[in-house]
Amino acid sequence: MNRGTYHVQTWGCQMNEEDSEQIALYLERIGLQRAPTLESAQVVILNTCSVRRKPEDKAFSYLGQLALLKRTRPDMVIGVAGCMAQLRADEIRQRASHVNFVIGTAQIALVPGLVEEALQGQRFQKRMALPERRGAVVTDIPKRAVGRSPKLKAFVPIQYGCDKFCSFCVVPTTRGRERSRPTEEVVAEVRTLCGQGTREVTLLGQTVNSYGKNLAEGRVSFAELLGQLNEVDGLERIRFTSPYPRDFRADLISAIRDYPKVMEHLHMPLQSGSDEVLRRMKRLYTTDEFRKIVSETRAAMPGVGLTTDVIVGFPGETEAQFEETMALMHEIEFDGAYMFHYSPRPGTPAATMEQIPHAVKLDRLHRLMAQQNEITLKRNMACVGQVFEVLVEGPSPKDRRLLQGYTREFRMVHFPGPADWVGKLKAVEVTSAHPWGVSAKAC
Repeated sequence: MNRGTYHVQTWGCQMNEEDSEQIALYLERIGLQRAPTLESAQVVILNTCSVRRKPEDKAFSYLGQLALLKRTRPDMVIGVAGCMAQLRADEIRQRASHVNFVIGTAQIALVPGLVEEALQGQRFQKRMALPERRGAVVTDIPKRAVGRSPKLKAFVPIQYGCDKFCSFCVVPTTRGRERSRPTEEVVAEVRTLCGQGTREVTLLGQTVNSYGKNLAEGRVSFAELLGQLNEVDGLERIRFTSPYPRDFRADLISAIRDYPKVMEHLHMPLQSGSDEVLRRMKRLYTTDEFRKIVSETRAAMPGVGLTTDVIVGFPGETEAQFEETMALMHEIEFDGAYMFHYSPRPGTPAATMEQIPHAVKLDRLHRLMAQQNEITLKRNMACVGQVFEVLVEGPSPKDRRLLQGYTREFRMVHFPGPADWVGKLKAVEVTSAHPWGVSAKAC
């Protein structure tokens, strides 16, 4: 065991992944090194998620394991961060008295100070102090570390929080109201990353296409931000997630089409194919409005990659309404989809609605997944014989003899090639298709 090591365990979305990178950077600044395993670390931070119940259950399970570990290593430091920490701080205190500190979603910059206090043996009660009271509305923009580790691909948050208040979602509670990072700060961070070797960035926001509406320097549209980033030297690729259909504007389609560094890929959550379910979800758009965005995007870029998120088994969803989702998914033919059954989140309006039996939700999820898998394979098979540009990321974890990377349209590709291709853009011809992606050969 080395007292100078840390481990960050992450659940949840890309924003959480980026937050964990920030936590790690802060810990390394005070002299800690990454531990090979959680069990060998002196400092353990759990970066939690509250979007569904499963990651919360996993976090509490980890806390139970850490309680046993801390009995034999009382000098171990344990912290809890992320959305579950913001939402359920009091419960974490009650159920896990061995935790040294709990922080909210905007308080990552406090981690090194809290860790140093704990390592120096400060009183337990002091270290348990939560910088944000339970249920507090997050209003500030998190302070970010400078000098991130060099990497080929990087997440860059441009927006925090959300103003939509969908009836199933806890994000406005856990991450606060929507606020955008200053444009010059975003552009400067991307320039710094590219100077360190980053070639692809993914811009993050809960409703990323509403970026800029509350900037102190005046409105800068999301499309305008993409235009500024398109001029950054060394940057090869720009992705983003996730746009909100109600805020979708024609200038975003033009930006994807016209800026060569913006990838021809659109991940836009549908959530349901039933207008009535969308209304109960408080999604603020209709299926016809969603269809229009898809139609206009494909008209401008026939080969664009389209992916989405879908929730089945939302409270009150009838079999007929679920079939509407099946029909719309079949009609649109997304290249891929993240599909989930509804998970009640305490404190949200949907949690108080009439719930659907778990077995029914699972049955619907399996049926939708089976249909989407067929669609994904069909769309991948249509790529056979075509040539695509791939950013080579490295060896495939499943077969180290092959390299892997994504096309501009966000299709995973495996292909043979030398190790010195990593980090480069290569043209490949698709030779075969699979549900997970395609195989190819270099041109």
